[in-house]
Amino acid sequence: MRIKTISAGAVIFYWENDRPVYLLLRAYRNWDFPKGEIKQEEHPLETAKREVAEETGLTDVIFYDDVIETPPYGKGKVAMFYIAEAKTKDVFLPISPDLGRPEHHEWKWLPYDDAIALLNERLKAILEWAHQKILKERMPNS
Repeated sequence: MRIKTISAGAVIFYWENDRPVYLLLRAYRNWDFPKGEIKQEEHPLETAKREVAEETGLTDVIFYDDVIETPPYGKGKVAMFYIAEAKTKDVFLPISPDLGRPEHHEWKWLPYDDAIALLNERLKAILEWAHQKILKERMPNS
């Protein structure tokens, strides 16, 4: 499949009671992570940071070097996801200037088992990867 668009985003987690909880966003019936199309001359990490701020209002976020790419899906789309740690759970859904409304209808912070139950197969693989990395490498006080 020919790749036509590349997006970048983040699997965002927050430490709560010594376990990670994950931020999911819902647009219509689909739950997803914040992401968006990479602009010309923009580095994927910069895209991920911009999209997180634009879609969640979160700015106190640490982005790690860990990154994973989805296989092509849809009509030649590929998405790259970084792991990002939020220092606050204060999410809001800003109004998109292009849409005149927020890009998403709802957001939730969820523990791993609840989060993975809401995702499609492509995104389950992304969350599984991120969760293992976080437990192995990002534990508090490690």
